[in-house]
Amino acid sequence: MENKLILIVEDEEDILELLEYTLQKEGYETIGFLNIDKNIEKILDEEKIDLILMDRNLPGYEGSKFIDEIKAKGYDNPVIYVTAKDKDEDIIEGFNSHADDYITKPFNLKELCARVKAVIKRTSKEIDILKVRDITYKSSNKKFYIDNIEVELTHLEKDLLLEFIKNKDILMTREHLLNTVWEDSFDKKVKTVNVAIKRLKAKIDPTSEKEYIKSIRGEGYIFC
Repeated sequence: MENKLILIVEDEEDILELLEYTLQKEGYETIGFLNIDKNIEKILDEEKIDLILMDRNLPGYEGSKFIDEIKAKGYDNPVIYVTAKDKDEDIIEGFNSHADDYITKPFNLKELCARVKAVIKRTSKEIDILKVRDITYKSSNKKFYIDNIEVELTHLEKDLLLEFIKNKDILMTREHLLNTVWEDSFDKKVKTVNVAIKRLKAKIDPTSEKEYIKSIRGEGYIFC
């Protein structure tokens, strides 16, 4: 299998070199930029970028705003922010700006490599089977199973559960879910999310014993 290719945008040259050296030692290929360059979109068009590592404090540019811009243009590459912005509101803002993970500086290299591996594995289109706890998703037939028994779900419920499984242990706001699961729908209301999750929970956990999906009051939901 070909090596995974990671695009890194980091304005501190020593950190960029460290990231490239460390990830190359792990078997990844890397392309590095010290700032938001006009060639980044060209790279995204010409290469199969498996992951973007994005700093947020860049010369004259906020990294998350750039990610918002390319996502709006249809680029769907997974993103990990690697940044000194470490306040709770910064992290929430990052996840609201398409983060698949968020790493604060200073970081542990082994942990960074583990998170990179996890995000690439979770977002790879080559994966046929996703398994979290006793829930299994098979992309070949787009069906979910609990303890090997198929769970009958609507298309919307499948999309919603898949979004949760891909973002296990990550707090997702109702707004994030509306923008991902309901992105092409005209029915974009917070109440819609609440009702859909209630119906989904009734199907995958009718006795409420397993508590796959937890509601965080005033913030959103976590699948764990």
